[in-house]
Amino acid sequence: KSETKTQDKGITKSEFYYGKFQRVIPLSARVENTNVTADYKDGILNLTLPKSEQEKNKVVKVNLEQPAS
Repeated sequence: KSETKTQDKGITKSEFYYGKFQRVIPLSARVENTNVTADYKDGILNLTLPKSEQEKNKVVKVNLEQPAS
C-alpha cells in the first residue's frame, strides 16, 4: 500500500497503490515487441523499446520553396 499526493496550479493529484499496478502509455512509433527489455533497479524501471525497421526507414518528404526575389 502506497499513497502519493501532489498539488500544482490548483490541481491535486492523488495516486494509491494496492498490490498490482499497471499503466498504459501510448507511443508515437511502432516498436519491435519481441526485443523489448526491462530493468528494475533502486526503484526505477528502465524500458528499452527498439523501433521497428519500418519506423527506422520511414522517409518524410519536405517541400522547400524559394521566396520570389
